[in-house]
Parts: sequence; structure tokens; C-alpha cells
Amino acid sequence: MKQHLAISAIGPDRTGLVHDLTRVISDCGGSIGESRMATLGNEFAVVLLVSGNWHSLAKLETELAKFASEAELTLNIRRTEPRPPRTELPYTIDAVCLDQTGVVSALAGFCSQRGIDIAEVSTHSYAAAHTGAQMFSVQMNVSVPSRIHLAHLREEFLDFCDARNLDAILDPVKS
Repeated sequence: MKQHLAISAIGPDRTGLVHDLTRVISDCGGSIGESRMATLGNEFAVVLLVSGNWHSLAKLETELAKFASEAELTLNIRRTEPRPPRTELPYTIDAVCLDQTGVVSALAGFCSQRGIDIAEVSTHSYAAAHTGAQMFSVQMNVSVPSRIHLAHLREEFLDFCDARNLDAILDPVKS
């Protein structure tokens, strides 16, 4: 019977770290179902959902602890189950603005107040091409409850973005 581990780790970035980490997982008989990996400053961060039988995951927990110690990673491991299929409507939020404090918090608050679940968030700061102004972009994958009237939600979202000077769109996920 398949079991699952949610794994997160952060530590000094170096070439070959992804290979070494994923080799430990595969050598123990684990299978990566979902993953997010990024370099943040000089740190490498990873979040994984790994599946396998009881024996392979027990071995993986031990081997990952050894690997984390050697690689100077801060490691968290948690037994979990895969998320059941969602009945909500999958949408994306893409927003761009001059870099300012609180953009992610404001967008998360907008979603939270309406019962919209945030599944994934990605942000990026960059210099605008022609002006060099510091810009900020946010991409969110969200699940909109079917009880929400979409035309009304779009109107509220546009008003929300206009009040914060965000150039943003709320679109259904296209498969």
C-alpha cells in the first residue's frame, strides 16, 4: 500500500544538490509525485511529496536525516496523504506592480475573505526593461468555490487591484 511523505528542506546551494537529494529518494525506493525547488539568495529550498511502501519510506526517513546532516540542510518530514480531487474551479491570478510591501498579503487576504483556497504562489522581483524601476510579480493558483458568482468576483478583483495599483488578471486555468 502506498504511503506518502511531505518533505521540505533548505540549506546552502551547490551544484549537484538536486541530483544527490533525488538519488537518496530513488535509492530508497521512493517516488517523487510533486515537487517545488528554488534558489533563494544563496540558499536552496525544496518541497516534495514522495510516495512508496512503508519499508521504503521508513528507510528514506533515516537516509534523508543522514543526507541533511552532511549537506547542512534543515529538514522537515511529515507523513501525509495526497490531497483529494478538488471540486472548486481552478483559476490563476497574475499581478504585476511597482515593488511595494504587502502585495502577497493583500492578495491572500482578498482570497481568504471569499473562501478561495490558494494552492500555489510564486513571486519575482526584477528591474523594468526601459526604466529600471523595481517591479514585483505574483502568480497564484487558486481554487474558487462554485458557490461564488464569477462575474461579481471579477468585478471585486478589478476594484481591489485598482485600489492598490496592481496590473492583474484572474483567469480560469486552461488545461
